[in-house]
Amino acid sequence: MESLSYKTKSVNDRTADKQWVLVDAEGQTLGRLSSEIAKLLRGKHKPGFTPHVDCGDNVVVINAEKITLSGNKMSEKKYIRHTGYPGGQRVTTASELLQKAPTRIVEKAVKGMLPKNRLGAQLLRNLRVYAGAEHQHEAQKPQELKFNK
Repeated sequence: MESLSYKTKSVNDRTADKQWVLVDAEGQTLGRLSSEIAKLLRGKHKPGFTPHVDCGDNVVVINAEKITLSGNKMSEKKYIRHTGYPGGQRVTTASELLQKAPTRIVEKAVKGMLPKNRLGAQLLRNLRVYAGAEHQHEAQKPQELKFNK
């Protein structure tokens, strides 16, 4: 009887099958949508997932201004940043950030769900977020992906 040889295939930059995916954020809950986007960026939905390689898809998010937050998070969730100067801590609520820069609220939520290292920064470059329904990636023919509400 011949012996079977099983080999573990490790994906690298050349062999990664990267797709373009379009996600509509209209009416979606921020946290649930962000975790699905993070899985797509990371590549965890693919059978050849390799933890230390960028094997995920390129994700285009549209209608970021129409995202929802559950409960009282729109007024009570706070985003804290620091200017770098003494006494320079600034606090912004989710509703203020959604009015000022609606794309940033999705980017920050997804960034928090990615690894905190060089790989996470590289994966974040595969995310494009747009406030409205228009985007400039029609040439890549992104596949529209629907998540359950």
